[in-house]
Amino acid sequence: MYQFSYADVQEDGVAEAREREREAINHSISLLNAAKANGLESRDAIEAVYFVSRLWVRFVEDLASPDNQLAEELRANLISIGIWIIKESERIRKRESDNFQGIIDISIIIRDGLK
Repeated sequence: MYQFSYADVQEDGVAEAREREREAINHSISLLNAAKANGLESRDAIEAVYFVSRLWVRFVEDLASPDNQLAEELRANLISIGIWIIKESERIRKRESDNFQGIIDISIIIRDGLK
């Protein structure tokens, strides 16, 4: 019979959550790359903007939660990044920008930081 400490179980949960976050960001990067290749008027652009906006709204909500255990400064920085991504996505949706690459670059940095 195995016995695990609460800390071990909690750490496994954090690792799994990070992996899910990495997968979600990877998916957003794939969508953004397709949107960039096919242009602002494409179905890919609509799907990418919709997914990225929903993803980052969820991330910002989680980061703003008092239950979030990340350091306050890191949370604040990630919230700022998330707000920028949401705003830039909205600019793309309104066809005021085609800065898919900017969102892709930031997303890659965030994804790689989740290792």
